[in-house]
This record gives sequence, C-alpha cells and structure tokens, in this order.
Amino acid sequence: MSSRQSRLLRGAAALAGVALAASLAACSGTSDGAESGDADDIAAALEAGGEITVWTWGTPVQKVADAFEEKYPNVTVDVVNAGTGNDEYTKLQNAIKAGSGAPDVVQIEYYALPQFILSGALADLSDFGFDAYEDAYTASTWNSVTTDDGIWALPQDSGPMVMYYNQAVFDQFGLDVPTTWDEYIAAAEKLHAADPSKYLLNDGGDAGFTTSMIWQAGGHPYSSNGDTVTIDLQDQGAQKWTAVWNQLLQNDLISPISGWSDEWYQALGDGTIATLLSGAWMPANFESGIQASAGDWRVAPLPTYDGTAASAENGGSSNAITEQSSNKLLAAGFLEYMNHDPEGVKIQIDAGSFPSTTADLESDEFLDYASDYFGGQQINKVLVQASEDVLPGWEYLPFQVYANSIFPDTVGQSYASKGDLNDGLVEWQEQTAAYGTEQGFTVTTD
Repeated sequence: MSSRQSRLLRGAAALAGVALAASLAACSGTSDGAESGDADDIAAALEAGGEITVWTWGTPVQKVADAFEEKYPNVTVDVVNAGTGNDEYTKLQNAIKAGSGAPDVVQIEYYALPQFILSGALADLSDFGFDAYEDAYTASTWNSVTTDDGIWALPQDSGPMVMYYNQAVFDQFGLDVPTTWDEYIAAAEKLHAADPSKYLLNDGGDAGFTTSMIWQAGGHPYSSNGDTVTIDLQDQGAQKWTAVWNQLLQNDLISPISGWSDEWYQALGDGTIATLLSGAWMPANFESGIQASAGDWRVAPLPTYDGTAASAENGGSSNAITEQSSNKLLAAGFLEYMNHDPEGVKIQIDAGSFPSTTADLESDEFLDYASDYFGGQQINKVLVQASEDVLPGWEYLPFQVYANSIFPDTVGQSYASKGDLNDGLVEWQEQTAAYGTEQGFTVTTD
C-alpha cells in the first residue's frame, strides 16, 4: 500500500451512514497476475483467454459481453447484476474491507467514484495506456474519471441535462417554451392557475438533482485536495438555484408526485406533469414507460439564468477495474471494448444509452436521428449541444455517497415543509462536514 493510500484510507466513506474502519484490508486482495501492459499485452491475454466478472445494473452490458465473447471465444464474461447504485456500492465496499470478493470490472456512477479512488480500490488505467484516450471523451466525463494521480475508470455514458416538455400541453394552455428560469416560473404559474390539477414539474427532493442544478447555476460547492475538503452549499450558484426553486416550492407550483413511481409515469403520460428536467439518458425511459403521450414530447435546452447556454451532468456511469482483479489485462480488454471500441459503444447506443464518446456525438448518423416518439424531432442535436454546454470544473466529495444518503433528512425536510431550501442546504453542509471530519478529513466550510 502506498503512503498516499494509507493516509487517505482514513477517509474512505461508508455507505448509508455506516462508517467503515480504516484498515490494511482496504488495500489487500490485489492480483497476483499482470498489473499492467500495453495493447500487445492485452491482445495476448485475450488470445490466451480466461474468465472475468463484471458488476453492473445496466442491461446493455450483457449484450456487449455476448458480442465480446463472440469476438474473443477464449474469454468468458460473467455479468452480474449487483443491484443499482447504493446496493452495489455497499457490496463493493464490503469486498474492499474483506480483501476479497470484488469483481474484475465494476460500474460506478461519477458521483460515487471519488470514494473508491481514495480507498485504493481501483487500478490506474494509465498502466494500460488508456491515458491516450482523453480526446475520445467529453471533457466533463473525462474530468470525472481522472485525478492528478491517474485514470481510474473509462466513461460509459453521460447525462447532460435538458428540458423535456409536453408540446400538446404547451399548445393547449398557450405556453411558450421557457428559455430562462424567470420564464419557467411564469409558465408554471400560468399552467397551474389555468388547471390546478396540472403542474409544470415535480421534484420531491433528490440529492443528485439538487447538485446538478447547483452545477448548472455555476456553483462549486465542493472541492478537495487529498484529505483536505471544502464544502460551501451557500455559494453563489447554490443561492441562484434556491432563489428560483423557493418560488416554485413555496407557491405550490411543484407536483407532490414522487419521481419514478407508477403515479409519476401516469402523470407524464396524461399531461399532469408537463416538463421533466433530466439527463440525456431519459428518452429510452420515455419510450419504454410513457407510451400514452408518445408523439407529444419534445426536447429543449435547460432554461438559464441570464440567457447564456449552460448545462450540467445528471447521472451517467463509468467502468473501473478493481485492484483485487487477478485478470487485469483481460479486464482492460473488456473495458476498452465496451467503452472505447466503436463496436461495443454502438451496442449500448442502440440499447438507448447516451454516449460520452465524442466520435459518436459528432457523427451525422447520430445527430440526424429523428425520433418518432418525440414527434420526429432530431433530439440528439439538442442533447449533444447540452453536452457541449456543461459547465467545467465541477467536483464531487470523496464521501458523496454518504452525503447523498442524508439529503432526505436535511434538504428533504425543507421540501416537506415548503420552507426555505437554504436552511436545508446549511443543515446538509453541517452534517456532511461533521461526517467528513469523523472520517479523518480536514474539512472547512464557507
């Protein structure tokens, strides 16, 4: 274990608020096989064959694995659905602590990646020459998988934010597509006044959505340098966002329907909820789960504060190789095929993933695609522009998984009481900072 890993292991964040003791176990279980290699070494390993295990919750991965096994018949890829998000992270953290049981390749959302980097759980992909791939990915996703010390994953997909809106509802109530947040508030007021059963949006309080909206407002509430962390959830961007959202929340302009519930799908289908602010991965969910309003929906850029285009990432995942892997070269071969090879990336795009690879985002085939669901609109042109408008410089905490887990008890309470969201952000900051200090970080708050 390196001295850096030993020092930062004290700050390895626990999941769901349960702290994991710093121990040598977090750095044990590394492979006895080859730790690194160039393209020739990877090719030789693929020819020799073997077996790797991949943890994921994304359905396209099995299709990628099937194609990969056909191309490399001596390799077996065991794809395991380890649960979504926190369920998988809990299992992975337990395997890290135990020193065994981790997969060779693991899917990790961008917000959760810093936790596993700092615990020394992931292999540095620059050891396989993947540092040459920077220009192949969007700046925001590449920034999410790299630190000054290395490359810890390859971007799998991305989620630049846009506004999905129901054109039929907009036409019925004479709403213009808002381009600024002031216009968005005005449209929310007009719609709900005309029909109190209808809302422009729903938002019951979600940590990932909140951080993305602060990001889009130009906020930088988190920064870290090793085990030194700064948290400022009252920075200019946070206050710009709450100035808008407090008006919506406190004036009963936000639907109380919970996201991803059956009622939510129904409300999007029958026009009860008229817009959705979400990532570029959402169209596949519209097509599979909201058939009642097929043809009515359109895509537009997020409204902005001053008319200057600005977006943020919401969701999206990367894939990493664990230090416990005893087949790192095989794992590197699969990772490269899935997230970098045009063949593997296309399989995921065809299954509804929104790519992070610039070649695909710039291709005429991708840009010119006309979606029947979205009324024949060439939606990818809007989504790709959003990826180019993502504001740079965003950071997540090295214990963001924990921070997100306490969101319902902090900012969530402001949502529930329809109070001042700033009060919730302050409480979220205080509890998050206290946890970081307990884990051995030096935390400052502004």
